[in-house]
Order: sequence, then C-alpha cells, then structure tokens
Amino acid sequence: MNTHVPPDDLAPFGDAYGPTLMGIYGPTRTETTLSDLPLLKGAIPADLNGVYLRAGPNIRYAPNGRYHPFDGDGMIHAAHFQNGRLTYRNRWVRTDGWKEDDAAGEGLFHGIRETLKGREDKRLKDTANTDLVAQGGKVLALWYMSGDAYEIDPVTLETLGKSQGILASGGRISAHAKVDEVTDELIFFDYGLDAPYMSYGVVGPDGALKHFTPIDLPGPRLPHDMAITEHYSVLHDLPLFHDPEALKLGRHKVKYYPDIPARFGVIPRYGARDSIKWFEFSPCYIYHVANSWEEGDWVVMVGSRYMPETRADGSVDAERTAKNVAELVMKARLWVWRMNVKTGETEERCLDPDRNVEFPTYNSRLSGRRTRYGYFVDHSETRTLQWYGIRKYDLDTGESLGEWSDDPSSCFYSEPWFAAADNPESEDHGYVITFQWNDKLRRETLDVFDARDISAGPVAQVLIPHRIPLGFHACWMAADRMKP
Repeated sequence: MNTHVPPDDLAPFGDAYGPTLMGIYGPTRTETTLSDLPLLKGAIPADLNGVYLRAGPNIRYAPNGRYHPFDGDGMIHAAHFQNGRLTYRNRWVRTDGWKEDDAAGEGLFHGIRETLKGREDKRLKDTANTDLVAQGGKVLALWYMSGDAYEIDPVTLETLGKSQGILASGGRISAHAKVDEVTDELIFFDYGLDAPYMSYGVVGPDGALKHFTPIDLPGPRLPHDMAITEHYSVLHDLPLFHDPEALKLGRHKVKYYPDIPARFGVIPRYGARDSIKWFEFSPCYIYHVANSWEEGDWVVMVGSRYMPETRADGSVDAERTAKNVAELVMKARLWVWRMNVKTGETEERCLDPDRNVEFPTYNSRLSGRRTRYGYFVDHSETRTLQWYGIRKYDLDTGESLGEWSDDPSSCFYSEPWFAAADNPESEDHGYVITFQWNDKLRRETLDVFDARDISAGPVAQVLIPHRIPLGFHACWMAADRMKP
C-alpha cells in the first residue's frame, strides 16, 4: 500500500510571500468527499458516533501584500463517524468576502500585516477561519477579530447563512465563544475600537438572542478567549493590545505592557454591565482557556498562560513578547486562576512549569462544570504551528497522564478533541481525535486514541490521500447533538 501523499503544489503563489504559504502551510486547491479510506492501524470504534471538525486558513487567491496565517479563507476539514464507518470532507466557508472574491475571480482584500479592521481603503476580510462551536444542531464558524457567525451543516459542511441571534445583537462575535452543552446556550463576547470596547451576550438553543449587555473596559483591548461556569462567565482584559501610535495610523501592531495586571471579569450569565466583578492577577497574555467551573464561592479557570520573554537580568522583554504573540511563537504553561466572588480573594499557580502546552480541550459535555482531564498539544517553540505531540493532563494536579507522538521532529497534529463513547462510564471514557501530518513520511492521517490510554498510541489510524494544511481550532459534535 502506498501511504505517501503524492507531490503537490508546495508553493502555489511562489516564494514571494514567505514560508507560511509554502509546504505544509500552503493551501489545498480542491474540496473533496472521501469514504472507505484505508486503515493503517486498528479499526474505527463502533461506539464513536459524531463528527470531528477542524478550521483553518486556506487562501484562494494571491495575497495583496504581506501574508499572515490569520488571513487565509476559512476551510473546514471534517471526519464523520457513523456506526464504524468514516467519511472525510473539506469545504470552504462561504463568507461574504469569499463570495465577493469568487465573483471577481481575484482577492480583493488585504491581510492583517497590511491593514486594520475598519479601514475602507484596505479592507480586512472576515474569513471565519479560526474556531468552530456546535450549537442547535449546527456548527458556527468564527473569526478571531470578531465577525459574523456563519452557520454550517455539520455533515455536508454547507454554509447555511449567518446566525440570526448574533445579528440581532447589532454586533459581532469573537472566535472563542462557549457552548454550555447542558442548556445548549451559546455564550459570546465581542470587542472593538470604540467605547465601551466590549460586549457580552447569550444566544438560546433556538438561535434567538437571549441576553446582551455592554462591558466597560479602560480602552481598546485584544482579548482572545473567555470562560464559562454553570452560573458565570469570565471575560478577559489583558496587558497586550494595540500600540496607540500605530492605531492612529490605521495599522495593526500589538504591544505588551508588563506593568499592567491581567484582569478577569466574572459576570453572572445574564448579568447587567454593572454586575461584573474584576479580579487582578500577574501580567500575562492568554490565548486559550481549557475549562472553568465553580467550587463554592470560587470560580476556577484552567488554561495555558503565555510566558513573557525575559532578558538576562530577569526583566521582561516587552517588545520580544509582543512580537512572539504576533508571530504565533507559543511559549505557554498550564496554569490555574481562582477568584472568590464573595470575598474578592484571588489565587494563581503554575500546574506544570516544564512543558510548553497549548490548544487545550476537554470533555465538552462538561463545559462550565468541573473536569479532571484535559487534552493538549505539545507545542514547538521554534516552528510556527508545529504541534508535535498529544498530551493528557490531570487538571487538578498538573500531572501528565500520558503523551504520544509518532515523531516529534516531523509530526504536525491538529487540535485534539475528546469524543465520548456511546454510553460512557466515566469522564474520560471515549476517544481523542486529531489529524496528523508526518513531514518525513509525507503522509496525512486521521488518528483516534483511547482517551484513557493516550500513551498506547492510536487505536485507529486512517490514511488521508492528500495533505491537510495546518490550521487552528476544532470541535467535536456528538451524533445526538447533530439535529436541533
């Protein structure tokens, strides 16, 4: 059996735009549907039913100027599991910008290195390429800079239109909205350049806007994620945001402010703007939260804390830190923050000081409820978007409970998601699913792990006969949630 991906167009736009549009970072050119794919190892578990979806950039036309991975048109790659069978699909998200480019036959927009959202002379495209969340029988494709929520059919990947609930808010939605799978509510935030600089809302399981309120911040900020518990939401105000001089010129440049504390705002799920309580912590940036829950009066949030660069004397190198964040150089550690909503007390500590881990996921059935287990990627500190291994953590102690990599020097995994087995007997009774590119073997696979024993390696490994470009976030939608 030939397990190698045939040679492809590794630099479809030449080398003028740098390495992030070449090789594994380059786009794929076609949309496909594939079934009965060859198994390299094991068998598709019969008690695994649902769909694993992963978003990412997949630019169609040559960039106008410098390119950043955030710029590429959104494409979804999905693995649909049904009664022991697997179907793979990939489709572009048909955003308004995608349609405009398609009609013109060329790229009409500029990228994040060339412009800033809101400029009319150099428009920035809402690509819906960042994250996917599942609610109301549909999947929402979202954009990191706050944009429209595009509804996607979880099986066909057809773009169905825009979320009416988000449109009713009069605003937009940031990429890392959360879904409470117990209530099927979508909890979201938006941020922008105009006061009060943030808004917060809840969309009900019927897709209608249920709650919406402005959130007052000291100025324009660049929060990336949020958290939810059963009764609260946690919003972020972090000391990395626009350089004010660049902002005046309409340019996107971030600056890190090591003397400003990180703040987390805890607000009741349906709370008014004046009900939010702010808690201060050591200065940091946070790309991604794992999960959050309540322990009595304490709100607990676990995630990956971005570690600032330091100089030889131990002082923070703010310029290098900001550049690392902008260029997707990840240096993160597993961290826990605790906030007492009654007394105002705070606690924070590092759970694992040794490993650079990011893109955390967990059993999403328990969003906002206490979870013991989390699933992360081991992140390279030298290669952009190289996630060379999969790791399971005890979120209480920070103990690593298992890890796997086919080859740390050449593997590129996608964000892994936990998928509960049919009739699960425990929190971690199920599977962890990810795509994997092996650069040495020039081979793309879909890997399925037993979540209770990651270190045993995949229980099923399926050959994908073409390269899947590197991407961002994924989600799991169980079969019983695939209809409204």
